[in-house]
Amino acid sequence: MQRLDQLSVFFLSEGEQSATDVMARLADFIGKAQRSLDLAIYDLRLSEGLKAQLQGALSERARAGVAVRICFDGDKPLQPDLAAGQDPAPPGTGAMVRSLGFPSRGVGGMKLMHHKFIARDAAAVWTGSLNLTDDAFTLMENNVVVLESAQLASFYARDFEEIWTRGNFEGTGEMASSDVQLMFGGAPAAVRVMFSPGCGLSIDQEVAQRVRAAQRRVRICSLLINSGTLIGALLDLLHAGRVKVDGIYDRTQMEDVYRQWNDVPSNRWKVPAVQEIVARAGLVGKNSTPYAPDGRHDFMHNKVLVIDETVITGSYNFSRSAELNAENILFIESGTLAQQYSTYIDHLRAKYGSGGQVIS
Repeated sequence: MQRLDQLSVFFLSEGEQSATDVMARLADFIGKAQRSLDLAIYDLRLSEGLKAQLQGALSERARAGVAVRICFDGDKPLQPDLAAGQDPAPPGTGAMVRSLGFPSRGVGGMKLMHHKFIARDAAAVWTGSLNLTDDAFTLMENNVVVLESAQLASFYARDFEEIWTRGNFEGTGEMASSDVQLMFGGAPAAVRVMFSPGCGLSIDQEVAQRVRAAQRRVRICSLLINSGTLIGALLDLLHAGRVKVDGIYDRTQMEDVYRQWNDVPSNRWKVPAVQEIVARAGLVGKNSTPYAPDGRHDFMHNKVLVIDETVITGSYNFSRSAELNAENILFIESGTLAQQYSTYIDHLRAKYGSGGQVIS
């Protein structure tokens, strides 16, 4: 008897799915809960109709005896101390979480509680790059991974419990994890999860090491490219010329990073380094709207690397800040899944390949 897949994925792109369709997927995941739903959310700001659908799905399960808890990024001042490395929380998330009426906790920390995961019954996980906002559902490029695995879910449950109990994510996520064997596309898929900040340095080093060891391809589908370790590994690979490197990034948001780097002498080297990566690899850049708290949020928001037959994805931007945030990242060994992500990257490159604009 063929084993059923224990891993599924879906992709989002600006203008290609409705908010109600995305919410229907989320409500379906929530609706299968029998005992518990633990939500770790960075950004939750939904229009009234979508909020009502989310609240309805959670309330229906709560009436059936399911314990619902929500952690969110909180305890940040309205004017964060950016010079000291403090990052802002999305305005309005705390108020919306509390308005849902379930036990919740604003999680403190100098950096960000940047998770976007839901652990269901300590047996399944919804994770990836998708925040719970209207713009994330309809205007951004994102990916969502659903894992049906008690072994993997136990890691997420442990991370959630640490954050919930402490009310602060600093020092959390330091746990040893190993490959978990799942099925995808009728074939084995080895999946490993890691969490920052506890394993942040190890994640940064492992990502760069995998890039250096690439044998066939490295495909980038990332909002930002700003880890110095990764930048160095990509440059080495491109200079060696033995592996094809290509992909897509967010040109507008990266230009803002360039400005920040130019203000810090020790980071200025990264500007020409990333520009060289973009040029040598022919990376396509999406021209998104410059960031403003109340502006149009249409970022190329994925955090994905495809290296040979491995997919790396999650909430983790490839950055120094991600090492210090509360994040989760998956390393998935599956040729079939890598091909699905590769097809998605091809689609985005074609879509934004004319100067970063949507091709109609």
